[in-house]
Amino acid sequence: MSDGQPARPDASGLSAATLLWLTAGLMMLQPLATDLYLPTLPGIATYFDVGVATVQWTLSIFVATFGAWQLVAGPLSDRYGRYPVVVTGALVYCAASLLAMLAPTIEVLIGARLLQAAGACSCLVGARAIVRDLRSPAEGARLFASASTIMSFAPLLGPLLGAYLYVAFSWRSAFAVLAAFSLLLAVAAATQLKETNRHRNPQALRLKPMLRTYMNVARSPAFRAYTVSATATYGGLFAFISGSSFVLIRVLGTSAVAFGAAFATMVAGYLIGTLICRQLVASHGLQKTICAGAALQAAAGLTMALLVAAGVYGPASIVAPMFFYGIAHGMIQPTAQAGAMAPFPHSAGAATALMGFVMMLTASLVGVWIGASYDGTLFPLALTICAASLASALIAFTVVRWHGDVAAHG
Repeated sequence: MSDGQPARPDASGLSAATLLWLTAGLMMLQPLATDLYLPTLPGIATYFDVGVATVQWTLSIFVATFGAWQLVAGPLSDRYGRYPVVVTGALVYCAASLLAMLAPTIEVLIGARLLQAAGACSCLVGARAIVRDLRSPAEGARLFASASTIMSFAPLLGPLLGAYLYVAFSWRSAFAVLAAFSLLLAVAAATQLKETNRHRNPQALRLKPMLRTYMNVARSPAFRAYTVSATATYGGLFAFISGSSFVLIRVLGTSAVAFGAAFATMVAGYLIGTLICRQLVASHGLQKTICAGAALQAAAGLTMALLVAAGVYGPASIVAPMFFYGIAHGMIQPTAQAGAMAPFPHSAGAATALMGFVMMLTASLVGVWIGASYDGTLFPLALTICAASLASALIAFTVVRWHGDVAAHG
């Protein structure tokens, strides 16, 4: 197998290949929900005659809901199992995509994005918990990296496909594609996925035990270290996701198709990073992999800020540093996900939910900030990405190095 996993049947009956491809497919729903329609954001603003800050809510409400719903989806998967959470989530995502496609107002579109986020969140939480059910921390990190390599083709091709769909049809066509893809994934999950939660917790949805579980998770120094690492790197990435279309299309004058190519450049870096991640985790472990990625990320963020400060206002001043930021993100994110869940073999759903909540809440605030700070220049975007990259490096070389040893939990 390409992910280095033994091709063995496990207690769930899932083969290594089935686990890898289902994990990748479920992980795709989140980036597709944002990246496929990114080139259409300026067009949506024009269509509904609303400002940048208003249309940004279609992104911010998505990530805010995605984060908050994890606090519910995680315990649901611990109580009832991964299978019903994943299948139901894919069906909700499909229905929400159809609603977004037909939205008559920006308010309905924002509401559809809220429902879409709940569906995508359920699928991702279930996928992460399935991997923790079946793999050790090191194996899980390598599988996440392999799944992320496959998943990265969604954001790699998504903006380009979205741009062509927008030009040929309209912004609504992106949501039609999302509805079709999620329906196919729901069928695949329903027919191929096997239940992996062998230790269901009947108390998982009761408020006091739920809060107690989250408190126990939050008390883990390793969980906190890996969660803030994942949050910092994703915060910078989401600044680019939420602001790049307006900066590149409106400020720098690139076309929607050219924007798709620019976005794909960053995703190509991410794909390369996931390949590097697999090798580094196997040879050097989780902590050193994150430190290496964070050092590269800091260099990329600083370079972008310095180029903009020096008056270099071409697309390359944003796109070139983001290529290397993407490499670093591909090294950090899969590793941090596996490390955060490692101490919790019997409450992986709650652990991944709390980690995702922190990540997405932060990202939603970043999205609101990018919309509010938009001033027709490159400065807000570049400085925000730089700040996130420096925070990522600081976290990696302090708390991840101090508290990130999870080998004993394998």
